[in-house]
Amino acid sequence: MKDSTDNPRSVSSLLRRFLQDGARAIVVTLIEAPRNVGAKLIVEGKGSHHGSFADAALDEAVIRQAVVFLASKEETRTFYGREFARELSAFSDAQFLFELIQPEQSVVICGAGHVGAALARLAALLGYRATLIDDRKEFVRREDFPETNIELVKAESWSEAVRAASGNGRGVSVAIVTRGHSEDEQCLRAALSASTPDYVGLIGSKRRTRIVLERLRESGISSEQLANVHAPIGLDIGAVTPEEVALAILAEIVAVRRGGTGRSLSSR
Repeated sequence: MKDSTDNPRSVSSLLRRFLQDGARAIVVTLIEAPRNVGAKLIVEGKGSHHGSFADAALDEAVIRQAVVFLASKEETRTFYGREFARELSAFSDAQFLFELIQPEQSVVICGAGHVGAALARLAALLGYRATLIDDRKEFVRREDFPETNIELVKAESWSEAVRAASGNGRGVSVAIVTRGHSEDEQCLRAALSASTPDYVGLIGSKRRTRIVLERLRESGISSEQLANVHAPIGLDIGAVTPEEVALAILAEIVAVRRGGTGRSLSSR
């Protein structure tokens, strides 16, 4: 699909639509060249695009590079034309800015106990939009969470609250840190059935999480879906306090989002 992106309003409306749909895209801007500086091309995940640099061969080369860039999990980078289009000598010294456009990153936290509360505050501190859900009103009082980017939800139904907070799942990480098996199962089932979150994690010992996963498997949740659940949740950093456990959880969320390994940098 090709749309003109010469008009800034056209670019803005396209990007707004992508974000509303929860889609990710790469905006490529020509920032240094003999002509057409400022021209843009927007590339979606599977290579469909909007706009043109007025050269079909260049467009094709940029689209290929944008698809690779999207998979790299980088957010912004400048390329010379010769780095991805050697055959197009006329554009060797041209510079292109690649920028990732994606929905606001959010963390949906099921359970507002000590770990859940610490996780919500840490996620908010790092710029995530946090949604903290609990079925106990006294655990989600606004006076306890003055942070503006923490949404507090008193759940009448765990399942409905999780589905509403997760939306289509894009840009969403779901951390299940409730107080019991029943609540775990309700939240996990909702997270897996209503959307496809970028990350789903379940707190608990190996025995506890195995019981929950087995119950869901027996109820019809596929093995493929359950294989994507991080259980027990978090990276092994020797966490003891609620704040340390929250750090371990958010570290794993960041690692999944950024493509990190979780290993010490000194061992690389």
